[in-house]
Amino acid sequence: MSGLSFIHRFELGTQPASRPLLVLHGTGGNESDLVPLGKMIAPGAPLLSPRGKVLEHGMPRFFRRLAEGVFDEDDVRARAHELADFVEAARKDYGLAPPVALGYSNGANIAAAVLLLRPQVLAGGMLLRAMVPLQSPGPAGGLEGKAVLIVSGARDPIATAANAERLKAMLEQAGAQVDHRVLPAGHELSRDDIDLARAWLQAQDAALPAAS
Repeated sequence: MSGLSFIHRFELGTQPASRPLLVLHGTGGNESDLVPLGKMIAPGAPLLSPRGKVLEHGMPRFFRRLAEGVFDEDDVRARAHELADFVEAARKDYGLAPPVALGYSNGANIAAAVLLLRPQVLAGGMLLRAMVPLQSPGPAGGLEGKAVLIVSGARDPIATAANAERLKAMLEQAGAQVDHRVLPAGHELSRDDIDLARAWLQAQDAALPAAS
């Protein structure tokens, strides 16, 4: 809808009562890139997929970085709050429950920042090739009862498994239940990522209380 602050794609899906996904692309992606991935991981679920507003050499991102793996943390904070505001507005416009974030690389990092800074906005997260987005996110809390999956690549030179372990600790300190898996992969995604994320999400849905 025109009143929303991000260029985005919304798909209601064939099962609109399913938990929606907030789909967040990596550097150079757009609002359509990871929609097929979202459909494979959560068949039939509503998908909300915004395009990052920051351009790096013409490539969309969700926040600025100073170098590879070095983030502009002031910008991370501002962009995370801006994205959280968009999600809240989109929920009202589209009639959505709090979404589970599905982010890859830069998208996973902004999702982690939203979880840490605006924990009430998301129902949880699947963070593929994520890194610590903020060295000092501030007072921890607000993620009690929420689950997060982090999937790292053992051969990933960018988002290392050791860095993701630090992110896991930060999210757990904020109250989240975090499952960190390491696959025999690099920074690129693999079929194993899809299978693992889908199985994890199905397990989370199965654990939800039945509607009365």
